[in-house]
Amino acid sequence: MLDYLVLYQSETGNTKKIAATIFSRLPGNSKDLIDITTDKPIPEAEVYFIGFCVHRGTCSMAVSDFINDLSGKQIALFGTCGMGNAPEYYKAIENSVSAWIETDNDYLGAFICQGKMPQKVRQKYVSMKNEQNAGQMDMYIQNFDEAITHPDSLDVEHAKVFVEKVLKKLEGQP
Repeated sequence: MLDYLVLYQSETGNTKKIAATIFSRLPGNSKDLIDITTDKPIPEAEVYFIGFCVHRGTCSMAVSDFINDLSGKQIALFGTCGMGNAPEYYKAIENSVSAWIETDNDYLGAFICQGKMPQKVRQKYVSMKNEQNAGQMDMYIQNFDEAITHPDSLDVEHAKVFVEKVLKKLEGQP
């Protein structure tokens, strides 16, 4: 059994980047980094860092099913989302995804940051814009343009801090 397993699902590379950062910060050699959608067997671990890309405020069914099947484990979550760079939104995502964690597990917290979206999303916003929704579409387009550089170096640093907090929690430190 591994000490740490970093599992992730990434469609645009954003979550994969954060997963690699988390993996690099974990101590020792008893660890692995695996794309959850791979055919590779997923080993058992003491501590799971589970990453996901956000769609409609939550994770995919593949991720929620995996989370829901864990029992007696220590679980930390991480994710990337294109929309909204707001702590309230991130907390809502965390609540939605952590709801899949069974009560016999130890939930260690979550890290969520903004991530870039495919260019087709911006094109969709531009094509949907009309007189009635111009304000909303302009807000979506502005958010898209701001997200294009994420996850950036500050997001990576925040992910590293998250790992340190989780490791301290595991050691029983506040």
